[in-house]
Amino acid sequence: MNDFEKVWNQSLFTMTSGQQVSVGQVVLTVFVVLLGLILTWYLQRALGRQLLKAKVNPNVAQTIQRVVFYAILVLLFITALGLLNIPVTALAFISGAIAIGIGFGAQNIINNLISGWILMSERPVRIGDFIEIDSHRGMVESIGNRSTRIRRIDGVHLLVPNSQMLERVVINWTLVDRNFRTSVRVGVVYGSPVRRVEQLLAQAADEHHLTLKDPPIVIVFEDYGDNALIFDVFFWCEASSERELRLIRSDIRFRIEELFGKEGIVIAFPQRDIHLYAKTPIEITTKQS
Repeated sequence: MNDFEKVWNQSLFTMTSGQQVSVGQVVLTVFVVLLGLILTWYLQRALGRQLLKAKVNPNVAQTIQRVVFYAILVLLFITALGLLNIPVTALAFISGAIAIGIGFGAQNIINNLISGWILMSERPVRIGDFIEIDSHRGMVESIGNRSTRIRRIDGVHLLVPNSQMLERVVINWTLVDRNFRTSVRVGVVYGSPVRRVEQLLAQAADEHHLTLKDPPIVIVFEDYGDNALIFDVFFWCEASSERELRLIRSDIRFRIEELFGKEGIVIAFPQRDIHLYAKTPIEITTKQS
């Protein structure tokens, strides 16, 4: 037992103030810090589950978890200093040197960390938003300390550094609301009753349960095409992703096909007239099978 106490109380180094730090203090500090980190991890997960059960906004829940996590880290750091009998004022010079080193060696990490806090505070992008960055479209699943995780429309997860979410042009389709304007283009054969076509197109779009009445549906006789009279149906609808928009347009096309079929209106398809120029008449024969 005396040998254990001797090792436990063995001095490792002496502070400039004359305070000695023993082996026991270092071991106890490491144990407390590790235990604190483990408890912090479990506390953060338990807090997240409770917030989800309480139906708290996911963005608010993640902010609360992050604040709690860093607050506990600060407490652990102060506790570790107390166990080692290191005064906080003694870290003034060391912290300055560390800050300079971190500033040069971890610029990107700090930039992404601060950008993550800006994203969580200003909320230009929120969890659950459907966004477009560069050529990628998808839904925001989480905003972490370093990067933002986006689930693209093809199911692939995309990790974007938080700094790029602030520096690049990000199109947030659902920042204010989930109302989108989209369109369906239809071409009918020449000679079709254009006013009746207009009525049927408006009916097909109006009957869908996700299309909005305000702003109203607009039917545009767009152009005289090579093979068809071209109409565009512009309407607003409520959706949360591009997939829902495509399904809405698909439903409206199915309905247009049904209505046109009942009225005998033909949807045009490309046609080509072939003219043969020959110096002599072309001989045509028929063969019976």
